[in-house]
Amino acid sequence: MSKPSIKYDETSDTLTVCFEPGSPATGIELTDHILLRINQQQCQAVSIAFFDYSVLAQKTEMGTRSFPLTGLSQISSDLKEIVFNILLTPPVSDFLQLSAYTVSLVETIPIISLQPILVEMTKASA
Repeated sequence: MSKPSIKYDETSDTLTVCFEPGSPATGIELTDHILLRINQQQCQAVSIAFFDYSVLAQKTEMGTRSFPLTGLSQISSDLKEIVFNILLTPPVSDFLQLSAYTVSLVETIPIISLQPILVEMTKASA
């Protein structure tokens, strides 16, 4: 795998990180603003698209923003397991941090946030 390419489109405020250009992919909507494209057969990431990127990358008074992975409720448990494995390993884990919000002893919600390296890399290229 070569170094990922990072492209930002200011007009649409979309940041795209491409890991495997030209590879067949299935889009997995992690949130309304984050789309992970994966090669299911090879269980690897093809790209990540961040829509409304400037909003996603903004820090709050309390730190980095986190987003619930609302899109995972729409996929099978087998595909969800593949997605979690991809999110937890490089190169995707270099850009996104997967964690969890525990609502109660029996309910945990997976959440995601942008890694600081992604925010810094895009500031440097702007």
